[in-house]
Amino acid sequence: MKFPVIFTSSARIIGLLALTGVLYACSAAKLTYNQAPELAYWYLDDYVDFSGVQSLQVKDDLNKLQAWHRQTQLPGYIETLQKMQQKIPADVAALEACNIFSEVRRKFVLFSDQTQPAVVAMLDTLSSSQLDVMALKFDKGNAKFRSDFPQTAKPVTQTKRYKRAVSRAEMLYGPLDDKQLALVALQIEKSRFSATLAYTERQRRQQDTLQTLRLLVKNQPTIDQKRLAVRGLFERAAASPNPNHTVYAEALTQEGCKNFADLHNSTTASQRRKAVATLLGYEQDIKTLSAQGNGR
Repeated sequence: MKFPVIFTSSARIIGLLALTGVLYACSAAKLTYNQAPELAYWYLDDYVDFSGVQSLQVKDDLNKLQAWHRQTQLPGYIETLQKMQQKIPADVAALEACNIFSEVRRKFVLFSDQTQPAVVAMLDTLSSSQLDVMALKFDKGNAKFRSDFPQTAKPVTQTKRYKRAVSRAEMLYGPLDDKQLALVALQIEKSRFSATLAYTERQRRQQDTLQTLRLLVKNQPTIDQKRLAVRGLFERAAASPNPNHTVYAEALTQEGCKNFADLHNSTTASQRRKAVATLLGYEQDIKTLSAQGNGR
C-alpha cells in the first residue's frame, strides 16, 4: 500500500534494499530485505496512522508485494550485478554508467506500477483526517530537509554531500586515497545540485499528492477514475511536469554518471578487485534471498 511521494522512499524499501547492491549496497541486505514489509508498514503508518482494518490490508499488500518482487525481480538484479562485475576491472565511460542507471530506473518503474492497485483499493477507506496526518508528516520532513540542506549555506550542503559520496564510494572500493578524495571534493564543488530546486520539486510532489488524494476521498469517483488519477500521480512523481526540473534532473543524472566513471577510472587494480568482491557478495546475498522465495 503506497502513495507516490511517500513511496518514493517507502515503496522502495523492498526493491531498493536489493537494488542498492547494484552500486552501493547495505552489508545487512539479507536481513533487512526479509524484514522489508514490516519496515515499510511502520514507515507508511507514520504518514497515515492506519486504522485496525487498514493495517491488516496494508500488511497483506506489502507481503504480497515482497513475494512478487522476490519471485520476479531479484533474478534481474543478479544479472545486473554480474554485468557490473564484468565491467568493473576495466575503465568505464560515462555512457556505460548511465546505461546501468537506466536499467535500475526501469526496475523501479515496474515496481511502482505493481503498487498502484493497492493505492486504489485503500482510497475506499482513507479519511480526510489521515491526509491531515500526512500533511503534518510532510511538514516535519521538509523541516529536516531544510536543516540537512540549508539553501543559503552552500558549504554546509557540500560537506554533507561530500561525506555521503565518500561513504558510498568506500563501500564499493574500500578506502580512497588523497587524490581520489580530492576528486570527490571537486565533483561536489562543481555539482549542479541545487537545494532550492530540489526543495521546490519536493513540495510540488507533496502538494500534488495531497490535492489528488483529497479530491479522490471527497468525490468518491468510479474505479476507473481512481485508477487513472493514481496512475497520473505516480507518473508525475516519477517525471516532473515542470520542464525546468526535468532539464535539471537530467543534467544531474548525466553529472552523476560522469562522476562515477571519473572516480572509477582513478581506482587502482586492488580497489577494483575489492569492488568485484563486494558486488559478488551482493550477488550471493540476492541469490540466497531469491532461493528463500522458492522454498529452498
